[in-house]
This record gives sequence, C-alpha cells and structure tokens, in this order.
Amino acid sequence: MPDHSLLNTTILLLVSDPLVLSVLQETLEHEGYMVLVAGDLGQAVDRLKETAPDLLITRTYVQNMPGHEAVTYLRTKCPGMRVLMVGGLLDDERLRYRSELQGIEVFPKPYSAADLLQKVKDVLSKPRG
Repeated sequence: MPDHSLLNTTILLLVSDPLVLSVLQETLEHEGYMVLVAGDLGQAVDRLKETAPDLLITRTYVQNMPGHEAVTYLRTKCPGMRVLMVGGLLDDERLRYRSELQGIEVFPKPYSAADLLQKVKDVLSKPRG
C-alpha cells in the first residue's frame, strides 16, 4: 500500500533503457512517489523546466554519456538536487571514489526493490546539497 506522506515527493528518473525505466517507475509509484520520466538528457532538461524534483535517479550511463556528466549538467539547471546513481560498475572501488562522483549517492547492482526503496528513503532524508 502506498505511503501517502510521499505523494508530494517527486523523483525524476533519467534512464534510457525502457525496461529498466518501467520497472523503476512502477516500483517507486507503487510506494507512493510522484515519478517523472526522461529517456535522455533533453527530456530531463524539459522535466526540470516543469519542477525541481526532490531526487534524480540515473544510471552509470545514459545514451553513451557517463552518468556523472549528465548529473553535472543537470545540476546547472537545478542546483543542490539530490542524486542517486544506480547500476553497474559502481562497486569498483576506483570508480566509487572518483572526484566526479562527489555529492552523488551510488548504489551498485544487484539490489532488490526493497533495497532500492530503502536507499531512496535514506537519500531523501539528507538535506539538499
């Protein structure tokens, strides 16, 4: 059952893979989050013109662009936006501590829906940065 206290919490999903996008969207909406979707950087910019989301969730790569580069650009449109980067290669210690990832929460695969929802709650509990 959705948590109605989350109905005003907006999450922007920047995910180019349609299957991954739909699973993430369904999982978050089922929990009660308002979800905006973007399959590419241009769509994400358009969504940011509409609202300042509470959280951006993206993957390590979005249409052949490193996720941290997309985040850096999107933060010029929405400074202080919380970010959660999910996906592969984030468990590599060399990547986890790269300076480009400062201020970005990382969440490596594999994870369950429950794990993801807990991580989202944890990130949202932190102040905008």
